[in-house]
Parts: sequence; C-alpha cells; structure tokens
Amino acid sequence: MSTAVPERNTSCIHDEQGKEISHATSLCVYHRHMQLCRQSKAYFNSKGLVEGLLIMRKEDESVRISDSHHHRNHSLLADKSALLAFKKTIVFDPKSMLATWTEDGDVCSFAGVRCDKHRHSVVKLNLSRSELTGPLSPIISNLSGLRNLSLSENNFYGIIPPEFSSLQHLHSLLLDSNNLHGPFPEFLSILPNLTVLSLNGNHLTGTLPPSFFSNCTSLANIDLSQNLLTGRIPEEIGNCLGIWNLNLYNNQFTGELPASLANISELYNIDVEYNNLTGELPANIVGKLYSVVSLHLSYNNMVSHDRNNNLEPFFTALANCTELEELEMAGMNLGGRLPSSIGRLSVNLDTMLMQENRISGMIPSEIARLSNLTVLNLTSNSLNGTIPAEINQMSSLEQLFLSHNLLTGAIPAALCQLPRLGLLDLSNNQLSGEIPATLGNLVRLSFLFLNNNLLSGTIPPTLGQCTDLSKLDLSYNKLTGSIPAEISGIREIRRFLNLSHNHLDGPLPIELSKLENVEEIDVSSNNLSGSVFFQISSCIAVKLINFSRNSIGGHLPDSIGDLKNLESFDVSGNHLSGVIPTSLNKIQSLSFLNLSFNNFAGVIPSGGVFNSVTYKSFLGNRHLCGTVYGMPKCSRKRNWFHSQYGFGSNTSTKGDVYSFGVLVLEILTRKRPTDDMFVDGLNLHKWVKTHYHGRVERVVDSSLMRASRDQSPEVKRMWEVAIGELAELGILCTQESPTTRPTMLDAADDLDRLKRYLSGDTTATFASSLGMSSSTLSDD
Repeated sequence: MSTAVPERNTSCIHDEQGKEISHATSLCVYHRHMQLCRQSKAYFNSKGLVEGLLIMRKEDESVRISDSHHHRNHSLLADKSALLAFKKTIVFDPKSMLATWTEDGDVCSFAGVRCDKHRHSVVKLNLSRSELTGPLSPIISNLSGLRNLSLSENNFYGIIPPEFSSLQHLHSLLLDSNNLHGPFPEFLSILPNLTVLSLNGNHLTGTLPPSFFSNCTSLANIDLSQNLLTGRIPEEIGNCLGIWNLNLYNNQFTGELPASLANISELYNIDVEYNNLTGELPANIVGKLYSVVSLHLSYNNMVSHDRNNNLEPFFTALANCTELEELEMAGMNLGGRLPSSIGRLSVNLDTMLMQENRISGMIPSEIARLSNLTVLNLTSNSLNGTIPAEINQMSSLEQLFLSHNLLTGAIPAALCQLPRLGLLDLSNNQLSGEIPATLGNLVRLSFLFLNNNLLSGTIPPTLGQCTDLSKLDLSYNKLTGSIPAEISGIREIRRFLNLSHNHLDGPLPIELSKLENVEEIDVSSNNLSGSVFFQISSCIAVKLINFSRNSIGGHLPDSIGDLKNLESFDVSGNHLSGVIPTSLNKIQSLSFLNLSFNNFAGVIPSGGVFNSVTYKSFLGNRHLCGTVYGMPKCSRKRNWFHSQYGFGSNTSTKGDVYSFGVLVLEILTRKRPTDDMFVDGLNLHKWVKTHYHGRVERVVDSSLMRASRDQSPEVKRMWEVAIGELAELGILCTQESPTTRPTMLDAADDLDRLKRYLSGDTTATFASSLGMSSSTLSDD
C-alpha cells in the first residue's frame, strides 16, 4: 500500500447490460503497483460463479418485487416529498444531478432513484460521484422502503443521522469519501439486514462499539478505513461469521488483532495497515483463515516471535492459507530471518511486500517456489549474502526490489531469464563484478536501478535493447570505459539517465541528443572529454543537465538556449572556454546555473537567470567580469566588489589577503609554496585550482580526510562544507591579479559566517562551489 492510501471500491461487478448487480458481491483490492478486482469467493461459497450470479440476480429482483403486505400502505408520494425536501438541503450541485427532481416529475424517473417493480416505494438511491455539497440530511430516513443508499464521493458533511436507524430494510449503506464526522454510528447495529457498510474516507472518531457486532448475521462487507477511529478492535467481531471483506486501514486502532477473527473462516480480505496495532504476528489467527486471499498488516507495531527474532511460526501458519494472493507486511521493523518455509506459501501468491523491516540473513533459495509471484519487495532490510540463482524459476516476476540491503557478490545471470521483469532495483548494496550483458534480454524492463554498488567493468551496449527503459541509474559505481553509442536506442527514457560518479572516459557521446523524452541527464564526476554538442537542443524535454567534474572542453553552443524546459544546468569543473552563451537568459524555467571552475572569458550576460545567480556560479573563471555581485566589474581598472560591503579596496591590503590565502591552502594541503614540486611556473594556487574542481579529496591532506571518516553523517557533511569553503576562499585570496582578490574584511566576514555555521547557527548559510547553500544541500 502506498503512502497515499489507494481507494477501495465496493461496487465493481456488473451484469451484461452494464448495470450494477450488488455491492455485496464484489471486492476491489487496490495495490500500490496494480489493481486487482475480484469476485468474492466467500460470498459465492461452493456454488460457483454462474450459480452465485443467479442467486444475486434473484436477490436484486427481490428489491424490485417487494412484499405487498409491507408496501401496500406506503405512499410513493411520501417518498417523492422526502426526496424533494432532501434536494432543498443541497447547497451545491455542479453537475445538475438533481435537475430532474421536480414537483411534476415521476419520482421513479428521478436521476439516481429506483422504485420497486410495483412502484410502491423507492428502494434505491444512488448519487455517488455527483460532487454534491450539503449536510447529510435525516430526511432520507423517510424513505422507509429503502434497500440501497449510496452517496459515496461527494461533499456531504455533519454526522450520520441517528434517524437512519429507521431504515429497517437497508441492505447497503455507502457513505465513503465525504466529510462526515462524529463518533461511529452505534445505532447501525439495529439494522438487521445490513450487508454492506462503507464509511471509508471520512473523519469519524472514537472507538468501534462492541454492540455493533451483536446483531450482524447479514454483515458481509465492512470498510471503515481512512478515518480517525481509536481503541481496540472489539473481540465481538468474531460473531459476524459472514464477513468476507474487512477494511480498517488508516485509522488509529491499538492493541492486538482480536483472536476471534479466527472464527470467520470465510474471511477473504483483511486490511489493517497504517494503525498502531501491537503484539506478535497473528499466527494463531492466520493459520485458520483458509480462504483469505489478501492479508495486509503493513505499518503497524507488531513483532515476530521470540522477541522479534523468529519469523518461522508465522510463515508456517501462513502456509495454511492456500488461497493467499497478497501478503503485505512492510514498515513494521520485523526481525528474524526469512525461513525456508516461505517456499510453502500459497502457489497463488502474487504480491509479497516486506520492505522497511529488520530482516537479516540470506534470501532463501526456497523463495523461488513462489512461481506465480509478480511483485517481491524486500527493500530496506539487512539481508546479506548473494542473490540466489534459483530466482530464475520465478518466471512471473514483474517487479523485484532488493535495494538498501547488504547483498554481495555478482549480479546473477539468472535475473536475466525473467521474461516479464519490468522493474529491477538492486541499488544501495555491495554488489560487485560486471553488469551482465544479458540484462539486455529483459526487453520489458522499464526501470533499472544498479546505483550505489561496487560494480566495475564497462556499460554493456546490450542495454540499448531495453527500448522501454524509462529510468536508468548506474551512478556511484566503479564503471570504466566510454558511454556506449547504443544508449541512444533507449529513446523511451522519460525520467532520468544517471551515470554519474563512475570512472567513465571518452568523449561525451553525441547520441545523448537522441533522447528527446528524457527529463534528467547526469554524467557528472567522471573523466569524460570532448565538447558539448550543439545537437543537445534536441533533448526538448530535459529539465536537468549535469556534466560537472569531467574534462569537457570547447565552447558552450548557443543552442542550449533552445532548451525551454531546462531548470538546472551544471558544467562546473571542466575545461570549457569562450564566452558564456547569452541564449541562456532566454530559458525562463532556468533557476540553477553553475559554470564555475572553467576557462570562460568575457562579459557575464545579463537578464534571465543571470539576474538571480551569485558569484559562486562563476568561481574559478579568472577572465570573466560583469555586474554579478562578487565578480570584477568590466572596466580598465577592476576593483573587487563585494555584495555586502559594496566598496573597492585599496592596493595596500592586497598583500595581506594573498598571504592569508596561502596560509589557508597550506593548512588544507599540508604543502608549502617552497616545496620542490612547485617548479616551471607551478605554484600552490595553480596546483589547488587545477585539482580541486569542487572535490576536496583531491587536494586536502589525507590525514584530514581520515579524521572525518569516523564521524556521524551530519558532522561529516558539515566538515565537507567547511573544508570546501576554506578551499574556495584560499583560491580567491591567492589569485594572480591583486584587483580580483577579496578584501580582508570580506575574508573575515566569510570566516565569521563559517564559524557560526559550525556552531549550529542555521542562518549562517554558505554557497558551495555548486552555487547552492551548503547548509541545505541534500544527499540526493
């Protein structure tokens, strides 16, 4: 189940004319990856689908052929009067759903209204999805012959009127997806024929009264999900032996699941996700639910057996659920190992979600016996060892999530034998070896995530055969070689192509220009060369381009200005030269620009994005000038201009600034200007500037790097920001031309803000070489 909880629909079976048969005959179970709409096996029992539908038709017919002794004295005029009075309570009817409700109209022809066959009374009122706004009026209770009331997906507000208790013939009450509040309507317990109750998606509060389950012989379908209900689920629920669908997800229920649920042997679906339920996993309950098809327990506070260390008892009991198709146990911090008994689960199992737990150990090879599994999610656990080769037996698998674990070894070639696989996520593990060339056989693959591993070798050109790929992420590995031209065959890449933080070399491939639908291209932090080709403008959908920290040279083409959707453009830390294309100011969506540490020259353009960037976007381009705060003005005598103080400095202080900058660089690098390495025009400033490019590990002394390794991620990040800011300050203060150096006041101000930042002052933000506030950078 997704964070935004999907809707459950209770009316999805129709007859051959497309009319609804009965709300009680269907269950639509929505899953985060797919929608599964099935007929209730519990309802039809052993009669079979055809005979079950015939029974439902007879029941539906009984709605129209009413008992004459009840309706003979009932006036259809009274029902019409009640409906017209109800219409007056509606304050907004944008679809004019009630336009046919008039004084001179035939009540049995009113929109959403159905009468019994003999036109004695109104038996059905269905105004679902009409966008009506108004209070839920007690006037409806005057429809004394009403069998089915459906007001789902409107904007009715107020409480559920107690007067509804007079609707003694009511079979189905659907009030889901409104704005109703107040306590759960306990009076519903006196409706003897109530079969379907759906109050999903309202604001009901309080506890679920045990009395509601005291007279529930007809109750079959209960949906109270997405409310604010609290307390324990009453043990009395076990009295309702006819329940086949129980949806209580997204509430605030506490305590353990009632043991009496085991009495409801025909229970088909149980969904209690996103509550505060506790206790051991309910092995004693599920072991007796032989007909359960969907079991959703995710995001509760249950534990496995033996103090959260043993999953075996639960999975052993679960093997009794021979009809099970969906098992969701995500986000529960469950401990223990996946037992070999997992292979004895239902052969019908389609979906298994167990992400965000604390499951350890190896993935058992027996899991491969689940040959009909289409979705397996074990993300964010502590699984180790290798991926079992037997996984190739899971021929129905469509989505496999194994990311954020401790898996090692190579990517097994067996994965490449899963013909239906559309998503493969192995990211954030410790996988090594080469990317199998046979991954190209997965022609249905739409999402491939292998990032943040230890993969080496080249990118296999065969990936170009995966023409349906929408997202490809191979970043943060040790991949070498060039980017294969075949990558252009993946023209369906719509979201992102991320090859960053590897050891790729060779020219920036012009084939990237053929990715017309891609939104993000990131090949940063590699050893790519060549130039930025003018055909880049063919990537008309691109929003982010990151070519930073490579060895790309040449000029930026003016055609970049044709990228009308571009929001972020980073080419810092390369060898680009020439003037900055003025066309960049035409891109209205462009909000982030980083051209730092290149060899650009001339005047910085104005307008567009250039009116909002700071000097940090142009650092390390000694031949640039312009009106950007912090950059030299374009004049014969260039004076340093600082954004805060706004004045030039006299030349008598320039030597002090230079000496200070040298001192900073000496501290960071542990090198002296007089070292033997600095010959033939090479000095400390040039060496740092040449090797830095925003990567502190290239210039900072190794002892400083080691000192940060054992720190927490937060402290380590602050350390990286501080070192980076000092390196940039040192480079600025040791520039060759005195007129381009900052003043000592400027340097002192930067140091003061750095000191406040390290002491936890959130107002002391720093712009890194990427042109962003270092104190707010994420790790994404």
